[in-house]
Amino acid sequence: MLIVQKYGGTSVGDVNRIKNVAYRIARAYDQGHKLVVVVSAMTGQTDRLIELAHQVSKEPDPRELDALLATGEQTSAALLTMTLKDIGYNATSLVAFQARIFTNNAFGKARIDKIDSPILQQELKKGNIVVVAGFQGIDSHGNITTLGRGGSDTTAVALAAALKADLCEVYTDVEGVFTADPRICRDAVKISRISYDEMMEIASLGAKVLQIRSVEFAKKYNVPVHVRSSFTEVEGTMVVKEEPEMEKIVVAAVTHDKNEARITITRVPDRPGIAAQIFEPIGEVGIVVDMIIQNTSAEGLTDVTFTVPKADFHQAMEITRNVASGIGAERVLGDEHIAKVSIIGVGMRSHSGVAAKMFSALAQAGINILMISTSEIKISCVMDEKLTEKATKVLHDAFILNKGLP
Repeated sequence: MLIVQKYGGTSVGDVNRIKNVAYRIARAYDQGHKLVVVVSAMTGQTDRLIELAHQVSKEPDPRELDALLATGEQTSAALLTMTLKDIGYNATSLVAFQARIFTNNAFGKARIDKIDSPILQQELKKGNIVVVAGFQGIDSHGNITTLGRGGSDTTAVALAAALKADLCEVYTDVEGVFTADPRICRDAVKISRISYDEMMEIASLGAKVLQIRSVEFAKKYNVPVHVRSSFTEVEGTMVVKEEPEMEKIVVAAVTHDKNEARITITRVPDRPGIAAQIFEPIGEVGIVVDMIIQNTSAEGLTDVTFTVPKADFHQAMEITRNVASGIGAERVLGDEHIAKVSIIGVGMRSHSGVAAKMFSALAQAGINILMISTSEIKISCVMDEKLTEKATKVLHDAFILNKGLP
């Protein structure tokens, strides 16, 4: 059986943890499995490197910053490989250019285009454990690129797809995917199996268990992913193709996200092309717009409200003010103190009344909804940030503990 394992920063956070990971890998190897292991940088290492970069430059060159950040994963890969060899196992470490992980040239947020696997296959045929530095790739000019935060998850799943691995195991500091954040909902329970679509929604709505692009890869290439803890031996959560039984569960999880901000443009001229004039400049600088609401037109004018990542709020506000001035809108309002709470489940496709139950539960708890967004398997509500924990508990009680609709 060919298994790709990925270990996050907390799993390789210090020398002792690296040794624990090495023994876990050794046990899997002794069971007869072929292994490719992807590692993140040690806990805090990426932040330390970013801090160093900013000590020498207010705006570090993106190419050089990627070259610097990639050393964090290279360090972990080399240390783990040394440890495996020290306990008697043949292992070799590979960085991106050796593993032939090709990306585009978007430094800091590169996307994987392809993986040429002959070198990996050769090492596996020799019986070696292959340890790959995650989070990084090379572009068509041979420059080192990085995949963005959580990119080692994507490295692991992409390698599993390229190698046609039987399983991709993602080891982290939690035991799997839970029905809500256990720090907020003490009654949250671990989900044994979850669909790719549900996991993509959970990943995009604030949960940090898996990076969303890794789930997209897994779905596209049908790679089963096992999310589990590197500190216990218990089974985690399997992320797999949707199964008929999954639709019986109306809501699989409740998530929350405090990393968004809201922008409103008031009294916008209501005519064709205005929306494009607003959102094209924002998209051109790489800011992702999430929710968009436009009010009903009155007297030829309307209000437009949308959300962006909190980290991009000030840049988005500046762009929006310039746009508003150009189109003759009245003013621009901003709010950084919002949160988005969502319910997710493939069962929503075949059950009615889910939205009504959600809104009723929030209303009974005195929680005012500022914005609403829906998809086939998700309903999200934006509210005051101070109400995040309360709303999460209310919805978890209503849908998870009570097993969905009455």
